[in-house]
Amino acid sequence: MNIKPLCNHKSMLGEGPVWDAANHTIFWVDIMGCAIHALDMKSHALRSISTPSMIGSFALCSDGNIIAALQDGFAFINKNTREINAIGDPEKHLKGNRFNDGKTDPAGRFWAGSMSLNGEKGTGNLYMVDEQLQVKKQIENVSISNGLCWSLDHRFFYYIDTPTMEVVRYDYDNATGEISNKTTVISIPAKEGYPDGMTIDSEGMLWIAHWEGWQVARWDPSTGNKIDAIHLPVSLVTSICFGGENMDEMFITSARVGLTDEQLAEEPLAGSSFIISKTGFKGFTFPAFNLSQQ
Repeated sequence: MNIKPLCNHKSMLGEGPVWDAANHTIFWVDIMGCAIHALDMKSHALRSISTPSMIGSFALCSDGNIIAALQDGFAFINKNTREINAIGDPEKHLKGNRFNDGKTDPAGRFWAGSMSLNGEKGTGNLYMVDEQLQVKKQIENVSISNGLCWSLDHRFFYYIDTPTMEVVRYDYDNATGEISNKTTVISIPAKEGYPDGMTIDSEGMLWIAHWEGWQVARWDPSTGNKIDAIHLPVSLVTSICFGGENMDEMFITSARVGLTDEQLAEEPLAGSSFIISKTGFKGFTFPAFNLSQQ
């Protein structure tokens, strides 16, 4: 495998890579830098969109624009004009929270969860934005809402609340977005690092980015076993997605927030986003947010 930084840019808290297959572009966010970054993989041109507050995650919409989970709620962002149109803030009463990881489900609804800015436990929640722009709370009493994805047959929803060191599975109804019957499918040993962002490959295996773990690891949700890992030159690995023309490349984000000068000297690439080619695995793009009812 060939692991290399995407570009020279380093994020303070890189997260949420999204592959735009139509435009051969990889997007990611810098949560603390209040920005969405986009790198054209053909021209290698990097452009950025600043956001008015911290951005936890986003997804591409069916019109090519962006739906985002900002510190102050959900909003649409026009990629060209950079105009921001608010959808709603379900946590306007929780000023100590911000949004974190998010993704679209198989039906094109956007899911994103929240967390405390000061480390308070259980103040976060996971929300779903549907086609009518109704915001519904799906899971409550979350500490650090993180990785989320759906099984290949759309029967299950997988979810990570980082401090639990677990991946849980819910039964999932693709017609309604309803989830039920929570069960733990993976328990992660402390030595692996904290589970952060997550995606799924063409064989139904889960790929998890491990904060303080120097790796992305492949886990089997049917057995709970770790079955593969790719080690990276940075400790704070945050998220992962598949992309490239054949969907066999990995894009991985990382962070540098909180690292000491000594640690930064040991990890000069901390905060970089990486591409791994010739992985031997394939994945998928997640659907665009469904604007058909708008």
